Amino acid sequence: MRVLFCTDPLVDRRPDRAFAPEVEAADEVGLPWSCVDFEALVAGDVAAALHRVSAKDELEVAIYRGWMLPLAAYDALFAGLGARGLQLVNDPAAYRSAHLLPAALPHLGEDTPQTVVMPQGDRLEWPQIHAALAQFGGRALVVKDYVKSRKHEWSDACFIRAADDVAEVRRVVGNFLERQGDDLVGGLVFRAYEPLVPLGNHPKSDMPLPREWRRFIADGRPLVEAPAWEIADAVAPPEFAELARRVPSRFFSLDLAERQAGGWIAVELGDGQVAGLPPRLDPARFYRALVAWDPRPIGP
Repeated sequence: MRVLFCTDPLVDRRPDRAFAPEVEAADEVGLPWSCVDFEALVAGDVAAALHRVSAKDELEVAIYRGWMLPLAAYDALFAGLGARGLQLVNDPAAYRSAHLLPAALPHLGEDTPQTVVMPQGDRLEWPQIHAALAQFGGRALVVKDYVKSRKHEWSDACFIRAADDVAEVRRVVGNFLERQGDDLVGGLVFRAYEPLVPLGNHPKSDMPLPREWRRFIADGRPLVEAPAWEIADAVAPPEFAELARRVPSRFFSLDLAERQAGGWIAVELGDGQVAGLPPRLDPARFYRALVAWDPRPIGP
């Protein structure tokens, strides 16, 4: 198994400094790693992106730990590595199944809040948006695109107090669209807001910090987990084993939160290769878990 880190944009022979704790942890447990040029990959130059990745004589699993990749870039990475004898742990279909919320919804099933998806190809105009939100009545909502929210701009570009409040919807959604700009992925996603067990508020954005955990799943089984926030929290979520088995991905993250009304919900999925480590998850613990998992290649 080999780990692939993003190259430092200033020094292409070393990993991006943002991943330094993970690189140190990989070295500590003896996991070999290589650098992938993220900028070249996104620009479509696969040969340049992988020029520091040596070819393998025997098929080997690779796990990418880097910045989120657009779908086309992930496809190119998968193919380019395959030509070098490296098999990304998740194929492109698996990447989509967890990385894009609309693709994840069938696997989340009833374990996640009510959701409305409006693809960018449709008319994202106010009459259509208000019509789509009518099914929520006066419930509170959160808005995001297929991949990201602006949760750290909670009151301005994420949280909608009431779906039937025309002015509020236009204010928050308008801010979200303007600030996402060309980075908008897929379209708009509206999710019913579930009141969650509160732990506090973010010191900078004032975003409410709920009891929420991030769990990494490997081949259908929990690999490692930790609270999503720096606030100490010892109450871990239940197993959600059936949900984990439904997701057609070898390696993904599952974010779980406790409802004030009781029980836990699945907030979202993420591809395990681009999901960040929670602040209270020691990178060494994460990499020891990867070594213990030691995924084998699939197919010939």
